[in-house]
Amino acid sequence: MDNNLMAPMTRATLMDSVLGPYVAQYCARLHDGRYAASTRRIYLCCVAHFAHWITTEKLALGKADEVAGRQFVACHLPHCDCPPPVRRVPHEVRAALSHLHEVLRSAGVLAASPGGAGFIGPELAAFDRYMDTVRGLAATTRRQRVQIVGRFLTARFPAAPIVLADITAANLGRFVLGDGERRSAGTIGVMAGALRCYLRFRGLAGDPIGALAEGIPVAAHWRLATLPDVLSQAEIDQLLGSFGGPLSSARRAYAMVRCLADLGLRASEVARLRLEDIDWGTGTLRLTQGKSRRTDVLPLPPETGHAIADYLHTERPRTTNRAVFVRHVAPYDKPIGKGVVQRAVREAYRRCGWSRTRVHILRHSVASRLLRQGAPLKEIADVLRHRSLDTSAIYAKVDTGRLAAVALPWPGRVS
Repeated sequence: MDNNLMAPMTRATLMDSVLGPYVAQYCARLHDGRYAASTRRIYLCCVAHFAHWITTEKLALGKADEVAGRQFVACHLPHCDCPPPVRRVPHEVRAALSHLHEVLRSAGVLAASPGGAGFIGPELAAFDRYMDTVRGLAATTRRQRVQIVGRFLTARFPAAPIVLADITAANLGRFVLGDGERRSAGTIGVMAGALRCYLRFRGLAGDPIGALAEGIPVAAHWRLATLPDVLSQAEIDQLLGSFGGPLSSARRAYAMVRCLADLGLRASEVARLRLEDIDWGTGTLRLTQGKSRRTDVLPLPPETGHAIADYLHTERPRTTNRAVFVRHVAPYDKPIGKGVVQRAVREAYRRCGWSRTRVHILRHSVASRLLRQGAPLKEIADVLRHRSLDTSAIYAKVDTGRLAAVALPWPGRVS
């Protein structure tokens, strides 16, 4: 136990509370995650503050969950007058409590997952299994749809069994459209798609879903109506040249961006790369468990391979994790998430002085480059791993030079 990191008052507050029996496990979790001593000291102080609050509020240990944590941060911290030493920085408290909840959960004190108790948790678990085994959807898509459906069910059935007959088309419409909130067509499409998928899941169980499905709004969307934003070769060179200087984790960021700009990988695919996916002898890269749920082998350009090798040899921390790109801050020994990839690209955009934010621009740029080099759409679809040529068809509109060569003159206009 990190007794040497805790002030006597902090130690007494923790050990005399209902959290006392789990302090040792909490300290071990932080130690195993290789958190710095200063960070462990801050987190223990945050947990002691939370322990003092739940003692004052007379909350049972089983109620010290994420809901209580949010209430503590939102309601108590802004008006806190607890005696020192306490921590009142919200992001520190949230981080500290996230570890506490995992410790309590592993000890069986809390439910298996947030919202896992009651009626909604099992329903969402069954919905997720349906999307995985019946629909074959990618994990990221499943997580997104579970979150959306979970929000809808929680609002509609906060503490009651889920009864499909109690859901109306008006309920679905208000949820999808945001009930007065201004939403883009893309957001409406995502929300509606999640609810339609859930209704199909309930339909397999024999529930009548026809009238409900027809009541879900459909956002206007014209395929191929706009041109994809792409970067020129000069802009790509400027982007890749922005990684010089004293940047944090510069080699990791540069290698990740090269994967995006050279191979057209998705951010999630970069985050999932493993050491065994790279065949250095043949110069190939294997992608598994992608959005198309198949295995693809792509050529690894020398520049991309050199960037990855440079990162592995000089910047990657010592770890037993087999992911290519791993965390550089505690908790160590874990792969990065796709958000780290996206943040690296957006920071590079800012260094270039651009207002762009979309990471997918790099994927579009790979397709545009292949098109300029004369590659047929089938080859572009193979490189980008599109299952349908229709998905790649939008890139045929990018080559304005070729389109101008075949364009017919406007009727009545003198050419």
